[in-house]
Amino acid sequence: MKLPVSGRATATAVLAAATLLTTGSIAGAAPAPESGTIAAAPDIPVANVKAHLTQLQSIATANGGNRAHGRTGYKASLDYVKAKLDAAGYTTTIQQFTSSGRTGYNLVADWPGGDTGQVLMAGSHLDSVTAGAGINDNGSGSAAVLETALAVARAGYHPTKHLRFGWWGAEELGMVGSRYYVNNLSSANRARITGYLNFDMIGSPNPGYFVYDDDPTIEKTFKDYFAGVGIPTEIETEGDGRSDHAPFKSAGVPVGGLFSGADYIKTAAQATKWGGTAGRAFDRCYHSSCDTTANINDTALDRNADAVAYAVWALSS
Repeated sequence: MKLPVSGRATATAVLAAATLLTTGSIAGAAPAPESGTIAAAPDIPVANVKAHLTQLQSIATANGGNRAHGRTGYKASLDYVKAKLDAAGYTTTIQQFTSSGRTGYNLVADWPGGDTGQVLMAGSHLDSVTAGAGINDNGSGSAAVLETALAVARAGYHPTKHLRFGWWGAEELGMVGSRYYVNNLSSANRARITGYLNFDMIGSPNPGYFVYDDDPTIEKTFKDYFAGVGIPTEIETEGDGRSDHAPFKSAGVPVGGLFSGADYIKTAAQATKWGGTAGRAFDRCYHSSCDTTANINDTALDRNADAVAYAVWALSS
């Protein structure tokens, strides 16, 4: 999640593969789903999500300790995610842009099939700050979205809507990558996106369970999931407007998402509700060098990853 600083980084950019990103047409579409009952979302193995985080940590360690925009660690992170998606049968596209004098990249992955007139998107930012590896912010969201996309492939899922996943660059500079993506969609293609789900920091070590209060249908979907597993939620306010849902929302796309907390302090009431330590930040390593694989609460990561899949299945069927 970006810092709450005034001003916004600007970007000039070119498309690496404009056809897919601007038209939404997909080659080799899978067969349409047969009529019948809606498939249940699979359980997302937290061990798989953590394995992705271990890889992102290794990438950061090998590349100066971070995965920041314009640095070798960011591109290596993108290459890792892309390879997983390509092997699973996704159509992947890299979108290139320039910000702060450095080249940045978005990665967009389309699952073949579904009605491209109705696109459900889920996304997260893949970049870290320069201070550290960014494993909670935002390896956690990126890994959960990746594992959900891989679960779609493993299940051979054929939803009614078309599924698209995104990993955004330069979020920490002011949502540069996601804003560039949205701004380069035609108005018709923006209108085809029925919802964008954002996941930025979902494994905080002293976690809360926060749900965006933007689109009512998306909000209810997440609340229903957590109610079903007996976890109370609160409305997310700390990151409002500070992550990649903001450009989509500004363009009129329905948005929603999850968050487990950054540098706000957990109250006594929240500690009673969720456990953890009152009087301490949800993530004391926010934007710091200690945001490593040791900075993850496995229970929060597991619950939120399952919620990602639940929402993708529920909102795309």
